[in-house]
Amino acid sequence: MKQILVISGKGGTGKTFFTGCLSVILKNKVIVDSDVDAANLHLLLHPEVKESHPFTGGKFAEIDITKCSHCNLCREICKFNAIDENFNIDRTSCEGCTICSYVCPQNAVILKERISGQYFISETKYGPLIHAKLGIAEENSGKLVTKLREIAKEVAKEKGLEHIIIDGPPGIGCPVMASMTAVDVIVAITEPTLSGVHDLSRVIDLAGYFQIPLKVVINKYDLNPEITLKIEKKLKELQIELIGKIPFSEDILSSVKKGIPFLEYSNSKELKEEIEKIADKILS
Repeated sequence: MKQILVISGKGGTGKTFFTGCLSVILKNKVIVDSDVDAANLHLLLHPEVKESHPFTGGKFAEIDITKCSHCNLCREICKFNAIDENFNIDRTSCEGCTICSYVCPQNAVILKERISGQYFISETKYGPLIHAKLGIAEENSGKLVTKLREIAKEVAKEKGLEHIIIDGPPGIGCPVMASMTAVDVIVAITEPTLSGVHDLSRVIDLAGYFQIPLKVVINKYDLNPEITLKIEKKLKELQIELIGKIPFSEDILSSVKKGIPFLEYSNSKELKEEIEKIADKILS
């Protein structure tokens, strides 16, 4: 199976719009929304949830008062001030570092799994969708992304599917690296703005570090032709393939607002053909 990751380096470039297009074009695939902190691909694909599972992303501590000798070692070593004078632990302050359990001479500290969110196995008219929702202010997003990708591989093998399309998170942080590891190709969606150019360069560096083939699409290229030319020149110097340029389109904005993948919403034959050509170049 071939794993295709769509990333952007920043939000708002059109990454999810483009992933929605790939979901329509490519057959025999599993779709993954790995932007677990702010998932939105489901707004386009309208999944029917088949399975829902809790995600445990870490631990939190509790103190068994019947065993506690009030020696105060745990309170002294806790850097987060999570333990009060009555030896109760505030879950919102506890970071799950577990150090209190190591220093307790009475083994009074109990470590429990922290439920940090949920992940879902769903069906859409375009194929299976694996997605998740991380709780507010919860951590371990990279671990959750890895879990989603493992499930996607299992579903693909079980159903004999050829592709895994991953809608990646913005930026270059931990969830992006978890999304990127061992994929076959990265498609970077950029835009002709100063921040778009800056963040594309970070994506290029990251893809180079992982030694993964990178292809670039310039979205809304006609909004700033001068910066578009700069991006094209830079990609040529770095020998990175520019596989397409998509013009600004009110139809694209409308399709997102309506919650419909662009290729099913628009009647623009020319723009549809351009996106289909880009998809062919991704698979080539």
